[in-house]
Amino acid sequence: MAPPRARIKIAEPQIGEEEVEAVRRVLLSGRLAHGPVVEEFEERFAEYVGADYAVATSNGTTALFLMLKAAGIGEGDEVITTPFTFIATSNSVLYVGARPVFVDIEPRTYNIDPDRVLEALTPRTKAILAVHLYGHPADTRALREIAEDHHLLLLEDAAQAHGAEAYGERAGSLGDAAAFSFYATKNMTTGEGGMITTNDRKLAERARLLRSHGELGKYNHVELGYNFRLTSIQAAIGLVQLEKLERLNRARRRNASILNAELAGLNGVVTPHEEPWARHVYHQYVIRVTASPGRDVLRERLEALGIETAVHYPRAIPDQPLYKRLGIDCVDGCPHARRAASEVLSLPVHPGLGPEEARWVASKVKEIIMETI
Repeated sequence: MAPPRARIKIAEPQIGEEEVEAVRRVLLSGRLAHGPVVEEFEERFAEYVGADYAVATSNGTTALFLMLKAAGIGEGDEVITTPFTFIATSNSVLYVGARPVFVDIEPRTYNIDPDRVLEALTPRTKAILAVHLYGHPADTRALREIAEDHHLLLLEDAAQAHGAEAYGERAGSLGDAAAFSFYATKNMTTGEGGMITTNDRKLAERARLLRSHGELGKYNHVELGYNFRLTSIQAAIGLVQLEKLERLNRARRRNASILNAELAGLNGVVTPHEEPWARHVYHQYVIRVTASPGRDVLRERLEALGIETAVHYPRAIPDQPLYKRLGIDCVDGCPHARRAASEVLSLPVHPGLGPEEARWVASKVKEIIMETI
């Protein structure tokens, strides 16, 4: 089978003439900073996820930080979260002066294990911060029961989960508040950008206040705030991307289905799992490579064929130098997270990947694995 093109990228933002025209309209309007276009994006995004309020921010990390800050989490509080995700999740807990408490993941979905959460509760626990990793939602029904029983907040890091669903409801509406990212490689993008969604009016109002220098009315600053605003240019792109999101997610799911079928039963490779109550949107298509000589050799061989891959993520967060220096480790050792970090490999699944390209990628994975085991 001949390669479909010289190089298949791990990510490929789907930007077309519609986004270009939307940006052009904003540029010609003269309203480039925060304005009506941002407000429309907030309203449309809230409607999409099924939340009452949405607050746009400059990026996913500022969305996480403002969500925690607006929720009242601060010095002396503990936030139970996952050790296996991008570092912005736990760093945001540190930003507000709280302490992240890491518990292990469920090894099939890579999301936080609710049973481990129960074991980590202390009088200082204020919230559970669940990540919907790779586009598969965390088990928010089980986490919600824990949160309600112990009077905790349930917060979502939905940076990789635009359009994902748990028990028939969309990510962004599953907890007390959620944070999204619109980074260039996400399921929908504004280049950079973020969003907080919530049904809590007071939380939304506080997030808006903090987002713009604590300003309540023109030049009336009532609190120490920040400059975390989204521009109208970014919001214009976001509005177009939101219209495309379901189509883009269907393409991701189609490609994932092809990869699953082609790689099924391959000794030494574990394909992604989707719970029956979940809708996975495959921000990443992540396999586990358990066969010798392992992930890194497979990655090198695929790279030589022009197939980009990535490792999300090569270290559990407690194994990062920063967290080692701070002395923050997993309370339960996190064996599943640490093993996953040594085995996971992301293959191309983005909407720009055609069905035949997905089959070709799978064929090369099979060839290399079968040659080496």
